[in-house]
Amino acid sequence: MLSVFLPVAGVSINAFLILGLGGLVGFLSGLFGVGGGFLLTPLLMMIGIPPAVAAASDSNQIVAASASGALGHYRLGNVDMKMGLVILAGGLAGGTIGVQAVKVLRQMGNFDFVIKAVYVLVLGLVGSAMFIESMSALRRAKGNVVAPKDIARTSAAAAAPTTGLTRFFHSLPLQSEFAASGLRTSMLFPFGIGLTVGFLAAIMGVGGGFIMVPAMIYIIGMPTVMAIGTDLFQIVLTSANVTLQQAMYNHTVDIVLALLLLCGSTLGAQVGVRMTKVLRGEQIRILLSAIVLVVMIKLLFDLLTTPSNLIGLVAAKGGH
Repeated sequence: MLSVFLPVAGVSINAFLILGLGGLVGFLSGLFGVGGGFLLTPLLMMIGIPPAVAAASDSNQIVAASASGALGHYRLGNVDMKMGLVILAGGLAGGTIGVQAVKVLRQMGNFDFVIKAVYVLVLGLVGSAMFIESMSALRRAKGNVVAPKDIARTSAAAAAPTTGLTRFFHSLPLQSEFAASGLRTSMLFPFGIGLTVGFLAAIMGVGGGFIMVPAMIYIIGMPTVMAIGTDLFQIVLTSANVTLQQAMYNHTVDIVLALLLLCGSTLGAQVGVRMTKVLRGEQIRILLSAIVLVVMIKLLFDLLTTPSNLIGLVAAKGGH
């Protein structure tokens, strides 16, 4: 067993375990267009990494995993650069705000509880909505027999679902053409969702794809694969901004942990990108929703069960 000491985390961990976790998250990044932090941060906490270090170091490895996946999707023509830049502007602002929020929460104490509670709420809402919609889409796909002359029209509709929210945001000010995605919509919502995801990236150590990808598909109206590629593009720079500020202001980035994670995630991301050629959009969405819900259930269980060390719940400066 090859154990390595993580200086900032202050623990010794098996190196192959960390490499394996990085590879798993990299695969999810390429396949689903998510940074994978929603899964990796809880897993790191489960193997003994302090929550603040897990979240900050996870943001670091997300940069490499997302860069690898974004490059693969860019080569396939699946990145809307204009949309990505609008979202990125919001992400940089949200990440800056989130880093300062982390500083305050750590001073208040019990950061572990805050992270898990936020995860349960966000993952539960997003995972449930995605699962319900994806199951409906699969049932519709099985029940419809499409004539050859209608294949192109049906495929286009499936790629970019139209909802009431989509039509609403298309009517807002600051309209702009996004040629790569084949739509015209307001820049207000992409900026706003980028702001939200940037904030969550700092608080939860996530790339935010589990929120961003559904929003891009169901609200903005982007095709599934285009949403995945564009999301990975913005994740790279949003997470890089969060990582830099966490290291400067909170000193919670463990470079040894981050390097081991990114070594595994870079390879895993390329495998995930290739899998997008095999699965349909509906299948990708239902797999992502299932994973989100499983992680949420595990975190909810941790919150509801009695901890082995009740004294550990009481932070030095107050808390839950």
